[in-house]
Amino acid sequence: MASLDGFPGEALFNQGFCYTYDDVIFHPGFIDFAADQVDLSTRVSRNVSIRTPMVSSPMDTVTESDMAIAMAEAGGMGFLHYNMAMESQLEHAKIVKSHRPGYVANPAVLRPSATLRDLDELRAARGFSSVCISESGTCGSALLGLVTTRDAELVRDRNTLLSEVMTSVDDLVLGSTEKSAQENEQILLESKRGKLPIVDAKRYLIGLLTRATIKDRLNRPPSGVPSIDKHGRLLCGAAIGTRDADRVRAKYLADAGVDAIILDSSQGDSIYQLEMIKYLKNELPHVDVIAGNVVTQNQARRLLEVGADGLRVGMGSGSICTTQEVCAVGRGQATAVYKVGQIAKEFNVPIIADGGIQNSGHIVKALALGASVAMCGSMFSGTTEAPGQYFYQDGVRVKKYRGMGSLDAMKKGSDSRYLSESGHLKIAQGVSGTVRDKGSVKTMIPYLVHGVKQGFQDLGADSLTKAHQILASGTMTMEARTGAAQREGGIHDMHSYTKVPW
Repeated sequence: MASLDGFPGEALFNQGFCYTYDDVIFHPGFIDFAADQVDLSTRVSRNVSIRTPMVSSPMDTVTESDMAIAMAEAGGMGFLHYNMAMESQLEHAKIVKSHRPGYVANPAVLRPSATLRDLDELRAARGFSSVCISESGTCGSALLGLVTTRDAELVRDRNTLLSEVMTSVDDLVLGSTEKSAQENEQILLESKRGKLPIVDAKRYLIGLLTRATIKDRLNRPPSGVPSIDKHGRLLCGAAIGTRDADRVRAKYLADAGVDAIILDSSQGDSIYQLEMIKYLKNELPHVDVIAGNVVTQNQARRLLEVGADGLRVGMGSGSICTTQEVCAVGRGQATAVYKVGQIAKEFNVPIIADGGIQNSGHIVKALALGASVAMCGSMFSGTTEAPGQYFYQDGVRVKKYRGMGSLDAMKKGSDSRYLSESGHLKIAQGVSGTVRDKGSVKTMIPYLVHGVKQGFQDLGADSLTKAHQILASGTMTMEARTGAAQREGGIHDMHSYTKVPW
């Protein structure tokens, strides 16, 4: 029944229509607190908590170790995609778990037997002009030296070994794992050097601090407390499939310290997920299992009843997803989040709103309608931390972005996500394309978070818990917007304008 002014969620979402985020608008509530007092701390899954209610999607153009590190440092969490060999996914997980907040993520390290040509290739691929030299060519082994631009740029023979041009470790200024990040920063600044390798008591390379990272940190809003596990390591999630080989993958990921595993499927209501959930909860009870994707209460109930620790909600709502167009199956994302949230709260299990997030207002809507976390794909694509290299297209600096249902992703292995096998015909349920350079997620997230806090303030909810309470009680009222109302709510009647989000 309609209230005097708008509808509670139960009334709006039971009228035979499904709504997207843009279709729904909330009515304002009473404000008696400041925006920066809003508490957005939440749960990703039954036993995994974070401060920032955002996670990055396990897509192969969105989340590998650099993104997972950045997300955890910003108080959120990243989920490593599994469209790669098990060994590669494990290596990314280990990089995240061994990373020390405040230092360079995944620094460039080579063996002393590598050549300047190898350094040139590294520079072309990753943009690094300097490289640490360690015994094994990785972090965690004995530091031997450092090669900077000044060491290498005037050497004409690019087959020269790095050991011949490097500055020896004995001549370097070093930071220590026994000192805090702030103390190591001071050492670097006082040394007037550009790089500070961080070593342990055995002089094993543990990390790297650079003047550029310090400048970057000082020029962006504070990130706050990072998301860490009980051992003080950054939180990290990972995606797997439901085939027998994925059971082995899950065990190795758990051994690497992964905190939550997502069963990655566009349609998660299947016998394959039910069997995999039962297996994982029996064999790896200390790792949370997030199931999905689902959009209906019947789908959700089946997965919850066999022990899912979280649900991923959304089908065909992503910017690069064509599932609803190709398969005629799915649901408007606002309705899907509300409906699945109603059943999930009966099991005290949080849900992740996956897909359709384009701005901070969409995050507000996802959370206020019952989600505990918003999963972002396109929002974080094109950022510094997203996989892939920048290139120029029509004069614009871009990165590739593709749906996991695109033919490009399927050719690399993601067809199992769509319950397809390699011998069958492949039908695309997504597209491939490019997105503009968006800078670092470390800069983006603090502004998104503050936008969400302002939205919650306007709602009259000083916490995510309070928002869910007033949704359940019917105190939170809302309406569906007509097309004209949506146009009115956006920018209009301007001769020209520049839209700068922050």
